[in-house]
Amino acid sequence: MTLTDLRYLVALARERHFGHAAERCNVSQPTLSVAIKKLEDELAVTLFERSAADVKITDIGARIVAQAEKVLLEAGQIKELATAGRDPLSGPLKLGVIYTIGPYLLPHLIPRVHQAAPSMPLLIQENYTARLAESLKRGDLDVIVIALPFEEPGIVTQAVYDEPFRVLMPTGHPWENDSSIPAKRLAEEQLLLLGAGNCFRDQVLEVCPLCRPGEGLQRTLEGSSLETIRHMVATGAGVTVLPSTAAAPIPGGNPLLTVRPFEAPEPFRRIALAWRVTYPRSGAIDVIRQAILASPLDGVRPINPR
Repeated sequence: MTLTDLRYLVALARERHFGHAAERCNVSQPTLSVAIKKLEDELAVTLFERSAADVKITDIGARIVAQAEKVLLEAGQIKELATAGRDPLSGPLKLGVIYTIGPYLLPHLIPRVHQAAPSMPLLIQENYTARLAESLKRGDLDVIVIALPFEEPGIVTQAVYDEPFRVLMPTGHPWENDSSIPAKRLAEEQLLLLGAGNCFRDQVLEVCPLCRPGEGLQRTLEGSSLETIRHMVATGAGVTVLPSTAAAPIPGGNPLLTVRPFEAPEPFRRIALAWRVTYPRSGAIDVIRQAILASPLDGVRPINPR
């Protein structure tokens, strides 16, 4: 049994397709198939049920794959330790960012990281919190930028900044005459939200519980991204809530949109970095944090580390 065999095993468990798993591992399909069969023979168990249409993992196979993922993660730490010993700011850093942060943070973050650590390219993945968490635990990512609360075994978090929410409305809307908007008034309007499964959607519904579908008089519409929702508001489809960085003025302005703050106490989300407690390149994480804090993010309030 080799680490390469375990990599093939984990790849097949994730892809559930021999061809796709082989492509992921950059080997031929016969090479991967032979390795999996050799591993099954060595362990004297069936790891996968094979059919013409599908590849299903067995119960014992799932348990072995879980252990294989841990072994590969620990083996990867050897290279990380060596890199950290030479220079923690040398070598790629795999960074994950949730969808509602990436477009507004990354344009500022990337040049600042490059200036501070020119030998540390960023390999970036945008995704939902749950998927980023799984990738972080597997070792596919080194550090992620997420919104709290976030709790996972073996993962440490560090709050970086608080980001207030803003109300976005079409220009000419009656609320335009108000200097701030009470959260409960959102239930009076057609509210545009992100789709189910996005943590920012849940945070908005916590601000205005009456806005939950079926609980208020108003209807809700959904968009696939904050930018899509911004465009929908500009057409007059309704109002929405955005984090302050997403509600910041677009270069050149947009005469079709008006932004207002919430009435105090202002709702906000807390943004944090998260990484495995065993991750050895603490200097690299410090660079990411400092680059975030140095970024001109509209309305955010930095949090000093304890």
